[in-house]
Amino acid sequence: MKEKRKPQFGEIDAWGLTHPGKVRDTNQDHFFAGGLTSGVRVINTSLDFEPEDVAYLERSASLGVVADGVGSSYGGEHAARIAVDALVREVCRSFHHAEVAEGTDPDVFSRLLQEAALSCHESLLTRAEEEPDKGSFSTALTLFLGLWPHAYILQVGDTRAYIYQRGELTQITRDQTWAQELIDQGTLSQTQAEASRWANVLSSSIGGKETTPVVTRIERDWGAVLLFCSDGLTKHVSDARIEELIVEMTGARQLAETLLYEALDDGGTDNITMIVGRTVRRQEG
Repeated sequence: MKEKRKPQFGEIDAWGLTHPGKVRDTNQDHFFAGGLTSGVRVINTSLDFEPEDVAYLERSASLGVVADGVGSSYGGEHAARIAVDALVREVCRSFHHAEVAEGTDPDVFSRLLQEAALSCHESLLTRAEEEPDKGSFSTALTLFLGLWPHAYILQVGDTRAYIYQRGELTQITRDQTWAQELIDQGTLSQTQAEASRWANVLSSSIGGKETTPVVTRIERDWGAVLLFCSDGLTKHVSDARIEELIVEMTGARQLAETLLYEALDDGGTDNITMIVGRTVRRQEG
């Protein structure tokens, strides 16, 4: 029977980073990695707490977002920043209610994430109308909301989510690009699509002409490794190589930095952003 105990502080090994790459003058990517917690802010008490302490702190869930701005350096960077901030805020605001409701409403988190993405999409469209001289305000985005043992992944665009568990690396998300559409239709092979002009043309983005937020629910075990990244990584480091490096990893930060170095060594033609996370069971006794 699968252990249902949530990983606690000290049992989450996670690291995020971003780099402009070797070609771009600016970095339009943004990321956020953290944990949702609950506790009580102390005003004062006769117990052993000081005023302003957070007492009875407990970890509730993991939260990670990677956003890759699209279009002009100004509009794309701002869109990525706004989207990360807006989605983190909405998850924090709605999490407690959704967690309570999930037992009788299993789709509550999927709706929460889709609605948050659509609301952000509308706000970015409005921003573009208000500042037409700034170009498009749009971004690709992948969000991870990790409860236990299940998790939810929101994806729009071509940022990706991978999971490595039971000895196998799996891409969870599907790229929302015209190249992927042509692959799915059987018009182009994977190799042809990657070399085509459609490889970097998004069919869906937050703030773009079309948006189709997709939420996927996954189950994960202790020791599973999750990777969320912009295409600045996957343009230069193959899935096979990612899997090799995960097998050899000593920690989340070490893996993220190694993946970054390999992407830069291969050319670093785009901004490179990623979050790596895994659960590490604390040794009892």
